Amino acid sequence: MSITPERKSALIKEFATTKDDTGSPEVQVAILSERIANLTEHFKTHNKDNHSRRGLLKMVSTRRSLLDYVKKGDEARYKALIERLGLRR
Repeated sequence: MSITPERKSALIKEFATTKDDTGSPEVQVAILSERIANLTEHFKTHNKDNHSRRGLLKMVSTRRSLLDYVKKGDEARYKALIERLGLRR
């Protein structure tokens, strides 16, 4: 259900804007997207797990807020990010 440290470091390397970048919105959105995908797979077999579903909704909301922040600052950066992650919108 959670993301492995190796996968997390790979996402950080892939989406980092500068060297040693872990806090940029791109990195945060990429990590959240990975966690959301893992939880979505979890719910295919555990459909009554409402406690984790609440966490999923919170993560989706956080990702949406970060994407809105990026869009407000730079539209091209936003479009490039959702294209790289394969997100709708």
